[in-house]
Amino acid sequence: LEGGPIAAEIRAAVAEDVARFRRDQGRPPGLAVVIIGRDAPSTVYLEQILRGCAKVGIDARFAELEGEATETAVVDAIKDLNADPAIDGVIVQMPLPRTIRLRAVIAAIDPAKDIDGIHPLNAGLLRLGYDGFLPATAHAAVEILRRSGIEIAGKDALVIGRSAVVGMPAAFLLVKEDATVTVAHSRTRDLPGKIGRADIIVVAAGHPGLVTGEMLKKGAVVVDVGINVVDGQIRGDVDFESARRVASAITPVPGGVG
Repeated sequence: LEGGPIAAEIRAAVAEDVARFRRDQGRPPGLAVVIIGRDAPSTVYLEQILRGCAKVGIDARFAELEGEATETAVVDAIKDLNADPAIDGVIVQMPLPRTIRLRAVIAAIDPAKDIDGIHPLNAGLLRLGYDGFLPATAHAAVEILRRSGIEIAGKDALVIGRSAVVGMPAAFLLVKEDATVTVAHSRTRDLPGKIGRADIIVVAAGHPGLVTGEMLKKGAVVVDVGINVVDGQIRGDVDFESARRVASAITPVPGGVG
């Protein structure tokens, strides 16, 4: 499953939308990314955001806070971006420091600027099947299946990971495509057994090499969302070399759904 050609197709359409926005508004659309400290996987993702915005003409801005920033400081930074007329979208980079409550950060984001679709209003729209912001990575995981001609309806799908940004939105999007979906997580019993029964697997657990080829059902379709840095190398949550020998289709890492 090659994400590159699909991304290029979508990027071309977005560039046209950006040009139209610029003509109408007299400025490019603005995206702000709130960063609290940095770790290696976050840096990889931030570089992808910068490259993607530059390619289509979106003005990207970082609002960077120290890793020791207080919850109040983070919420205040988000509120300033909400009030900034040059900023049309806000992303808060995850994971957050343990001292900062996710709910407090999510509640502070203006739903109209909530690009990741994590505010309760947007999450509720997704759950009920209405139009709204779709979390980008979850949307990409399902879109790469659709645009690659993978049959989803009626299939047994397994999503490994239950985060509000990737796992749960991916599950809801697969349900919308008429898959029968199971969500697995760190407390799931017999994970290998569930992997072995799935026709489609979306892995977003943040554990390198969690899924191996020996676990997969022959002919399964695998979408690896994981970004892990191991010994300076980017690795996914799936052991690609063993999985590719069993799967009928699989995303490479790096280069899968980014």
